[in-house]
Amino acid sequence: MKFFTIGFGQAGGKILDLFLEREHASGSKIKIKSLAVNTARTDLMGLRYVPKECKLLIGQTVVKGHGVGTDNKLGAKITQDEIDTILNAIDKIGTHDIDAFLIITGLGGGTGSGGSPVLAKFLSEMYPEPVYTVGILPAPEEGKLYSLNAARSLVTLLKHVDNLILVDNGAWKFEGMSLRESFAKINEEIVKRLSILARAGEPVDKELVGEMVVDSSEVINTLRGGGISSIGYATTLVEEKKGFSFFRKKREDDFSENDRATKISTLVRRAALGRLTIPCNMRTAERALILVAGPPEHLDRKGLEKAKLWLEEQIAGVEVRAGDYPTRRTRYVAALVVLANVTDVPRVKQLQRLAAEAKEEIDSIEKERIERTIELFDEDIEPLI
Repeated sequence: MKFFTIGFGQAGGKILDLFLEREHASGSKIKIKSLAVNTARTDLMGLRYVPKECKLLIGQTVVKGHGVGTDNKLGAKITQDEIDTILNAIDKIGTHDIDAFLIITGLGGGTGSGGSPVLAKFLSEMYPEPVYTVGILPAPEEGKLYSLNAARSLVTLLKHVDNLILVDNGAWKFEGMSLRESFAKINEEIVKRLSILARAGEPVDKELVGEMVVDSSEVINTLRGGGISSIGYATTLVEEKKGFSFFRKKREDDFSENDRATKISTLVRRAALGRLTIPCNMRTAERALILVAGPPEHLDRKGLEKAKLWLEEQIAGVEVRAGDYPTRRTRYVAALVVLANVTDVPRVKQLQRLAAEAKEEIDSIEKERIERTIELFDEDIEPLI
């Protein structure tokens, strides 16, 4: 799956940079077209793996390279005003051989939250390729303003993207870690999932071909419809011992049998029933996609078929696509499950409530401010308008 990947804002840029770093470290020969867009110069300068020519600073005449803070309305306006500059940068990098656009952004801040929906709108109007967004929701404890920003961004994005893959910061908490460390860990989890999704139809080792190949068209068909999706992921380490390989038993619920089909189907179940990018009711998913990657001797067609049948019984729809890609560049077997167009997402409902409360509080504060200002003057003085 050849994505044109755009990291918009601070969070989006960091995830894009980590994605490129991981691809570089893996020795992958797949060329990734990328662009980092921001209103803050220091954020762009901190990206180590995004090429210099693929970094774009916008809004210099307005915010002087210092960012927009948490003002996502300003982020949207700056993007609207400089959309030609962004589109020209994309055209310069080239779009002739891509399968889809992938915008990565935090939804609670200012630049990415405000600018991503604007960019998604223009990309969907100007290009035939689908436009996807990976949107990171703020945790409730980050404050109501972040929730209000996220609600505005989410509602607007859903009007213009072909699919919105949500990640909930609030559901990804790591004991004993600082907020900064937790965010870094969340970014790593996002990149693990994106790396496997980007492998669909793009073999890492050219001499190895999967038994059940999933190409970009099947990913596109899974993600069509413009809804919200969640991604599950599970992995296990493969060890070499006495001339043969086996899955290391890490916990009681890990693999205890030597049957490859059972191992693969169990791994897929762990991915679907484990920690999703955003918690949701799996039974409301319209479609699903399974991708399994790892050393070829540990992949199994029957296991994939078994997992596919199981997932078909779990979701609302009947479309479940499954495939594998073999690679010897890893000692892990990983399973990815995409639950597409889910309709029961409790976090989104909570976000709407927090956003409504935030708006009410902001309106009340503004009203009080105006009333206090008026009280400073004599009532006999008439205002101009």
